[in-house]
Amino acid sequence: MLDHEQTLLKRVGLIDEAIADRRAVRQALYAITPHCDYQIFGICADSSQEAIAALNRYTDVLGYPRAPELDAIAGAVYLKYNPRTDLCYLNSYEGNERGVLISCQSVYDDGIRDTYGHFPLDLFDDISPEEIPEEIPSKLHS
Repeated sequence: MLDHEQTLLKRVGLIDEAIADRRAVRQALYAITPHCDYQIFGICADSSQEAIAALNRYTDVLGYPRAPELDAIAGAVYLKYNPRTDLCYLNSYEGNERGVLISCQSVYDDGIRDTYGHFPLDLFDDISPEEIPEEIPSKLHS
């Protein structure tokens, strides 16, 4: 079940060339999303504004509610958002990684429970609504 998609998503975190086909990476994310109860997002960015903009784009495309508003902080940040509990926080971040981690959660044995990324902050910036499968409750379908 979804072996090809999961392998591709795992490679993104290991090999820069794996992100070369951005559409294939997005398609793999669309394919695994219905097999998770929900996803948790972790974002490493150069600024609060960049992290929040990336989170809003990912949640809009993947059909999750937007996170509560956060107060910006100076410098590089780590943002974590759990759409199931609506918990979200923003902390200073000293690491070098930049991008989005997606942690898939499932209570079912056959569901997907894994973490993928770091995906580019702008992975969904160049898409059209037609690219997103109908089973994804994306805000871009409206």
